[in-house]
Amino acid sequence: RKTNFHDGRPLERNPVKTVTFKIKGGRENQVWYLKISKLALAFAIIHSKPPGKSCKEYTEHLAKTLSEQDFGWKSKAEALEAEVLRLRQELLLNKICPRFCLQNGKPDASAETLLDQERINPPSYSSQLEDSGCDVSNDCAFDSLGTASDFPQSEHNVNASNRWLERVPPLDLCCTSKEESLAAPVQFLRHLLEIRKLSEAGILQADFTELENNSFTICNSVSRLLDGLTVFYNSPKIPVSNLLSEAVCVLISLITDSKLSNHVLKKCFKKLEEFKKNLIKIILRSSGVNRFQALHAVSHTLGLLARNNVLRNSLISLLLPEVRQFAEQLLEAHQVQAMYDITQYENIFTLCTILEQLLQNDTEDRKVSSSDYDGEEKTKFLKNLDQIILHLSDEFPLFSLYLWRVSVLLNSAQIQMD
Repeated sequence: RKTNFHDGRPLERNPVKTVTFKIKGGRENQVWYLKISKLALAFAIIHSKPPGKSCKEYTEHLAKTLSEQDFGWKSKAEALEAEVLRLRQELLLNKICPRFCLQNGKPDASAETLLDQERINPPSYSSQLEDSGCDVSNDCAFDSLGTASDFPQSEHNVNASNRWLERVPPLDLCCTSKEESLAAPVQFLRHLLEIRKLSEAGILQADFTELENNSFTICNSVSRLLDGLTVFYNSPKIPVSNLLSEAVCVLISLITDSKLSNHVLKKCFKKLEEFKKNLIKIILRSSGVNRFQALHAVSHTLGLLARNNVLRNSLISLLLPEVRQFAEQLLEAHQVQAMYDITQYENIFTLCTILEQLLQNDTEDRKVSSSDYDGEEKTKFLKNLDQIILHLSDEFPLFSLYLWRVSVLLNSAQIQMD
């Protein structure tokens, strides 16, 4: 704004009318403000439209340009977040054990090397993994859950843990950028486990109190690991990568370690619960023709998670209502002679097998009492179950048998507790 030297009045050039309004709050004012904003945007687009283009074409061009910019900024933000997390991980490892980073920072030990090795030398797989995936015989369907002796209850038995983890079966998956998102958390958590083992053996001195002071890093790493595994289990393809197998091994080692598991469960329990719920949904909703090997891999991971007593109890509490709900739905469909989902009927046996194994291990070991998992869920499951079994036994004898066996295990556990 300039001043007129003759009369002192302000001299305005290209005056612009300004409209002011006050937003007092409320739904009506918000709607009115949105309409005014859209109208102003429309006038601006019309005013700035280049010659030779219609308003529609110019608007679509602006929208596409803005979308590309947003995508670019989002990618940059994600890359920066990943870099910040990597630096946090390095800093945390250095605080826990400064000597470890100097002695073990070799590139050939990193998770990225696994990716390179896999691209050059793809892993070989047995003929079992090359068939249609429809073989559900006893020796390959759900045998990986094993018997009670296959679930070492002592969390201090490192050798038993390593032998168990060597049995992790090949899972699914494409070797793409999705796997690279697993590399960082796998490398960090594996290094953390290595420090734990070396410190336990007296080779290194480590201060694990830093985990309490910097819980964000380990929580974020575990969350990224679980999210990555969920993505792969949602779209299984055989053969699988070594990195994914190692990711499962690292996760199980972490939750079964006597010291680190306390930190993980304390900070990441909700995320682990969400992960188990996602795996159960994947089992129930799987509908591919060759889905049985994928279900085998998912059920195996659930069985491994159950090696931690806390996670096992919560897993039982999650499985009981799922099996009960399906039994009620199947009974209702049977009574009215309605159609039922045959695919879900086939998938429910996977959950029944897992549930039976977990309850059988509890009963045989007599280590975890039935009161440790949700007693309310147990009561709901057993309520009028005999009547359901009786009505379903003629038409669905195998499912009825599974229901009966689970009920026997629940009742026997209660008897032992009493």
